[in-house]
Amino acid sequence: MLKGILSKEICASCRFCCSFRRRSLWELPLFEDAAIQKLGSLNEYGTVIEFDGRKTPLEARYMTDDPSEEVPCPFLNSSEGCVLNADDKPFDCSIWPLRLMAKGDELVIALTPTCPAVGPTPSPRLISLVNDEGLGERIYEYANSHDYLIKPYVEGFPVLMSRPRQ
Repeated sequence: MLKGILSKEICASCRFCCSFRRRSLWELPLFEDAAIQKLGSLNEYGTVIEFDGRKTPLEARYMTDDPSEEVPCPFLNSSEGCVLNADDKPFDCSIWPLRLMAKGDELVIALTPTCPAVGPTPSPRLISLVNDEGLGERIYEYANSHDYLIKPYVEGFPVLMSRPRQ
């Protein structure tokens, strides 16, 4: 969805968004029920993944008490990047580094300011993609039937688009 902003090559070499520390667990991508069912049994990826009640892979858990330990997504291949096809990839991953967030009585599309490839300030191109080229509307439309995607607003995330919560 963000091909005009991020190339596959940039994302594959960075992989920042595909590993998590304890303080960033709230950013773990959430899988749709159909993907959970498929990935919970043997599949084309050669894996069987257990999921928790939050729709996140149990494999994304910590093995130590070290708060700086990073846990990679179980679908991150160190040489290929994400192995999931578009149908199985969580929507959160498809719109990264954007986040759908609840901020008071508004539903906002915000930029994750820690993405190394995009940076902390939204570019005019990213703002246009969200506001003028329909990406924001597609995100809101998807959220209408997948409200579990909505995360609480985090201070410091620049808001690119907002609308009243329904």
